[in-house]
Amino acid sequence: MKLVLTEKKLRRRSVAKIKSVAALCLGVVALAGAGVTTALAQTIGAQLGTTAQEFSTAGGTLASTSMYVAALICFIAGAWYLWQSRQPENRESGKVAAGIAGLVLTGLFVTGGAWINKAANTTTGGNATITNQAGVVTFQ
Repeated sequence: MKLVLTEKKLRRRSVAKIKSVAALCLGVVALAGAGVTTALAQTIGAQLGTTAQEFSTAGGTLASTSMYVAALICFIAGAWYLWQSRQPENRESGKVAAGIAGLVLTGLFVTGGAWINKAANTTTGGNATITNQAGVVTFQ
């Protein structure tokens, strides 16, 4: 089998490679964000602090989102189990308990932010606030 690369194919491949490299470079610049201009004037410690705050903000948003997704899953599963417990062919024990447990877990997941807030206030003894809005965390 002979591999023949025409000039057109080579040009197409090189253009594709250039586009890939350009997209990668633009992605790196986008990840650096607006902090690039000020990062040059900051120390490494300040840059690490900014990065830690951004990871903390992303983690808080991810945790909040995952709790709401878990609440939705538990609500659907709990309602389904309660509905299944009323069907004549599913009169086995445990369906009602599973449905009630799903609804209770729904409430716990929905109020997860308030539980975390109370735990943070208890631990720090301060006035910590945990909300669903992403924000900057200041470490002192």
